[in-house]
Amino acid sequence: MYAVTGGRTAPRGGLAVEALVSSATSMRLGMTYTREYRAISELCRQVRSVAEVSALLRVPLGVARVLIADMESEGLVRVYQPQLEAGVPDKSLLERVLSGLRRL
Repeated sequence: MYAVTGGRTAPRGGLAVEALVSSATSMRLGMTYTREYRAISELCRQVRSVAEVSALLRVPLGVARVLIADMESEGLVRVYQPQLEAGVPDKSLLERVLSGLRRL
C-alpha cells in the first residue's frame, strides 16, 4: 500500500471518514488507472462512505482516504463532506448512527 499512496498516510485536504463518495463517471475506468482506482470507481456507483470503501476493499482507512482524495482531485469521484456547524456534527446524524449501531 505504501507504493499505491506514494508513502502518504493522510489526504492532502480534509476528508472525513463519514464523507459520502460517488463515482463521477458512468464509464468503467480503463487500464490506464490503477487497480485500486478502478475498484473504488466500481464500488462508488452506489453512494458509499469513505469507511465503507475502506472496509469493502480491505485496505487501511488512511489508504482509502488518500486514494479517494486523489481521485476527487482528478474528477473521478464526487465527495460529499458532512456539514458541520461550528465544528460540531449534526445531532440528527449522530442519532441515526446510534440507532443503526443499536440495530446491529
